[in-house]
Amino acid sequence: MKSITIEGQLRTGFGKSATRQLRSQDQVPGVIYGGAQEVNFYAPAAAFKHFVYTPSFQIAEVVLDGKTYRTILKDLQFDKITDKLTHIDLLELVEDKKVIADIPLKFVGVSPGVKDGGKLTVKIKSLKVKTLPKYLREQIEVSIDDLQLNGNIRVEDVKIEHYEILNSPRIPIASVTLTRQLKQEEAAATPAAAAAPAAAAPAAAAKK
Repeated sequence: MKSITIEGQLRTGFGKSATRQLRSQDQVPGVIYGGAQEVNFYAPAAAFKHFVYTPSFQIAEVVLDGKTYRTILKDLQFDKITDKLTHIDLLELVEDKKVIADIPLKFVGVSPGVKDGGKLTVKIKSLKVKTLPKYLREQIEVSIDDLQLNGNIRVEDVKIEHYEILNSPRIPIASVTLTRQLKQEEAAATPAAAAAPAAAAPAAAAKK
C-alpha cells in the first residue's frame, strides 16, 4: 500500500474564530475518527496535496505530537468560491476493526467486444467496500477478457475474498457499446439482407 506522511499539530483552540485564523494561515483543520477517541488536528494545506488531489487510494500516516495515526480518507470539504480544501475527516485504521473505503478499479485484459470494434465504457471508477485494514489494497483488478459486444460487467460480477462490496449488485461498472461506425455498418447491412428474400419471391413465382 502506498502511504504519505502528514505532519501536523493537535488543536487546542476551537470555534469559528479559531478555525478562521487557522485557514488564514493556510492550515487545514481535521478530525481523525475510528480510534479510542476523536483527534482534532491541523496541518499545512500543502501537506495534503498528494493525498487529496489524486485518484490513487493511499494511507495517510498523520504525525501529531510524536504519535503516528494510520488513516484513510473519510470526507473532504472545499471552499465554494476558491475551491481550496477547508476541512478533512480521516478514519483511523484499527487492526481488528473493519473500515469502509472506496477502492479504485483497474480493468485488465482484452475485451472480445472491443476487438470486434466496440467501445469500452467505464461507468464506475471505484467500489465501496467493507474490510479489515490488513486487506486494503491500492486497486481492485477487474478482468474484461469475457466482455462481449453490448455486454456488461456488473458489481455482482466482482468477487474478492475478505471484501463486502456495498454498491448495489446490479449496477453496471463497465460495458462495450456499438461505435457510430458499427451502427452505420449494421444499418447499411439490414436493408440489403431484407431485400434478398423480397427479390427471391418474384423469381419463385415465375417458375410456377
